Amino acid sequence: MAVRSRVNRDGGTKPRVRRAYFECRYGQLHVYNAMPAGGGFEEATTLLCLHETPLTGRMFAGALSLWGGDRSVYAPDLPGFGESEAPPSPPAIQDYAAAIGDFIDTMRFRKLDVLGSQTGALVAAELAISRPAQVRRVILASIPALTEAERSQFLRAPWPTSPNEDGSYLMTEWRRAAASAAQRVPLEVLARRVAAMLNNGPQASWGMQAAAQYPFKERLRLMTQPVLVLRPRDEFWDATARARELLPSARTVDFPNAGPGWYQAAPEALVDATSTFLHG
Repeated sequence: MAVRSRVNRDGGTKPRVRRAYFECRYGQLHVYNAMPAGGGFEEATTLLCLHETPLTGRMFAGALSLWGGDRSVYAPDLPGFGESEAPPSPPAIQDYAAAIGDFIDTMRFRKLDVLGSQTGALVAAELAISRPAQVRRVILASIPALTEAERSQFLRAPWPTSPNEDGSYLMTEWRRAAASAAQRVPLEVLARRVAAMLNNGPQASWGMQAAAQYPFKERLRLMTQPVLVLRPRDEFWDATARARELLPSARTVDFPNAGPGWYQAAPEALVDATSTFLHG
């Protein structure tokens, strides 16, 4: 079957986003990817994108086809999210990073850049710390650098809310998603985000649980790579500023008019914001 190509803003062809499964220590790992028509292996540095939880790698789908014009780019579902198999018990950030490391080893990447959002930002940081010879550059977005009060609040009342018989949890999650946006996002984007949250079942809160327990003050300082911090006005606007203080050499780009869902609603903005840094 012929695949119709799409043309990007520069007049080139946008690659198709494809999906595949790989093995990791927790079972099968589901991965979205895009690459240049020539395969990408002689192009720009490979980019690995790590999603916020409880979403999936699909949140980067629009950006993958843009980044994939000149590099191979991959967005796995973290273990227990989307179509990736779950660990037997709640993992730590280091465990998520180790599972993604299994994928990196399978692919035999010599060098790669890593981008992570929210929980994915902490996993990206841990990969950079544990694999300094492989990870070249790091992009951290919406970093959940929680205060003790915020950490305790989440651990007392983790979200997404567990299902109940009258279905009221559905409205609870819809309202939570809508309220977290600093500006209105398209309803179809909001609906996809809520559906992804609910699809992850009983382990949906595991990612944020791991983020809440991650010793970010000690760990973030250990990164030696160039770092770009992206700060949209979402629920981690203030937390990202706290994390930025631990990264004195990092460059920060604020997005005061972009809230949750901006990756899906405006992937071009994400690609534009990272282009110069990734080509450095």
